Amino acid sequence: MSTSFQTQTDGSEKKDELIVHEGEADQADDRSSVGASVRDMAARIPEQLSAIGRDISRTIEKAISAKDDYMLAVKVSQDAQIKLGQLVQAGVFGTRAEAAAFLIDEGIKTQGRLFERVEQKLGEIERLRAELRGMVGEKKAGA
Repeated sequence: MSTSFQTQTDGSEKKDELIVHEGEADQADDRSSVGASVRDMAARIPEQLSAIGRDISRTIEKAISAKDDYMLAVKVSQDAQIKLGQLVQAGVFGTRAEAAAFLIDEGIKTQGRLFERVEQKLGEIERLRAELRGMVGEKKAGA
């Protein structure tokens, strides 16, 4: 049971044919439809990659055009600095600061559940502080 894949030229156009040997005639239609499906999917790959590229470009442009209100000095590892430099060198961002700002924003977005929990705990802490201030205020008034 052997099959081979041959490319034949017919004038200026190419055709892909699957050569079917004896005993394989029933499977030829299945292979043909699978081959056509694979070729259809392969033909869509450049379009899909282009769409992904457009989405990434839009996201990056949005991040770059955002008005930054605060400057922040941060220490990063050597590896992080190299990666930020690669983004600049590739032309994805104009500066390492822009690249870092984008990555920080994306990290905050992906850690949304953590920040929800932190906000909840901060609310509890503020409630306890207010309670303690009230207790101290009562003692001052009584003294």
